[in-house]
Amino acid sequence: MSMFVPGAVLSRRLYEEVVQPILSARFPNLPHSAALLGRGSEVLGFDDEISTDHDWKPRALIFLAEDDEARRGAQVREALQGDLPLTFAGCPIDYEVHTVRGYVRQQLELDLDRDLAPRDWLTLPEHGLRMFTAGVVFPDEVGLQSARDRLAYYPHDVWLYLLITGWWRVHPEMNLVGRAGAAGDELGSALIGARLVGDLMRLPFLMERQYAPYSKWFGTAFSRLGCGPELTPVLQNVSRAQSWQDREAALMTAYEMLILMHNSLGLTAPVGTEVVHLWNRPFKVAWAAIPDLLLPLLRDPAVVPIAQRWPVGPVDQFRELYWAPKNRHLLLRLFD
Repeated sequence: MSMFVPGAVLSRRLYEEVVQPILSARFPNLPHSAALLGRGSEVLGFDDEISTDHDWKPRALIFLAEDDEARRGAQVREALQGDLPLTFAGCPIDYEVHTVRGYVRQQLELDLDRDLAPRDWLTLPEHGLRMFTAGVVFPDEVGLQSARDRLAYYPHDVWLYLLITGWWRVHPEMNLVGRAGAAGDELGSALIGARLVGDLMRLPFLMERQYAPYSKWFGTAFSRLGCGPELTPVLQNVSRAQSWQDREAALMTAYEMLILMHNSLGLTAPVGTEVVHLWNRPFKVAWAAIPDLLLPLLRDPAVVPIAQRWPVGPVDQFRELYWAPKNRHLLLRLFD
């Protein structure tokens, strides 16, 4: 029988049984928050026994108010370093001391003391937003949850823009599945189909208003969406198809299911699926004019001009730039 205990459970126990008593004894009445946030499958709730082979450990992030961190942060770190055991429940432990503002700047290169513009939202990696807003908060006395609530999901018009770009990513490529296959390139057709599956999977994350995690847990998180059980086998048919005709048919089915999801949002009048043949080629492309219907709904004057350009979408399409938070200033220029 497995003896595995999820990291979130161990981290809570670490705080309640060890860290909190130390803080109470050494720094009575010091306001603080504590949480398990950041990188790690345990933050997302997806960890298992395999996760324990590297960088997995009970962790406690301690947050102090700005003034308290400046005056007593070094003392808190020294006390924890001296009093914490090396292991907890047989596992090595880790702790960090931050301010909320400093932690957000470190993780997202974002200053919470100013208003967030659409270009800020569009240059924040989605997996980073999920890692900050997922996880668990233990006590909260210095406004950590307020910061998480502020980043809980995209503002309405940014969300609409991302839906527009999500639909646009799918449409131009759907005919290429057939074009490559008809030219005798079934491998190329399969690769295009696989990329379309990833793009189609992102639309339900948007429609259900959940941040998507990075690639390792993308499929797992998708399976736990409300639409996951119904859509997963259809998308698997795309990946398993042995011919471009079967691949095309599976993509059409998936697209039609996503249209029904869009209609359930009530953002636009109900739309149907039209089957088109781009340039009169014999390849079927399912299409509904959803981007054209969503575009007039935008009201934010900072979002409208972005949406009127070619729909490039969010920063997650530029992995080489966004992976390091220090490079976010380069991406901000894309939306100037």
